[in-house]
Amino acid sequence: MQFQADLLGVPVIRPAVTETTALGAAYLAGLAVGFWSSCEEVAAQWRAERRFEPSLAPSDAGRLRAQWREAVSRARGWIPAGSTGP
Repeated sequence: MQFQADLLGVPVIRPAVTETTALGAAYLAGLAVGFWSSCEEVAAQWRAERRFEPSLAPSDAGRLRAQWREAVSRARGWIPAGSTGP
């Protein structure tokens, strides 16, 4: 999470409950059966566990982003398009 905050240059917040897919499904089910009365009531349940602030210099973050883009570009050539593998 810290690396993401550093590369993006914005704070990244990790929720207290990290199983957000399952939690979202449970909230939707609760809304459907009337357990929750509104989306606002569901949103009030959300809690942050930790906030990650950017700590890299913008020039360093830019250099790392460029390296990441280069790695992605190289990885695209490992398996030909349309192939299912070796």
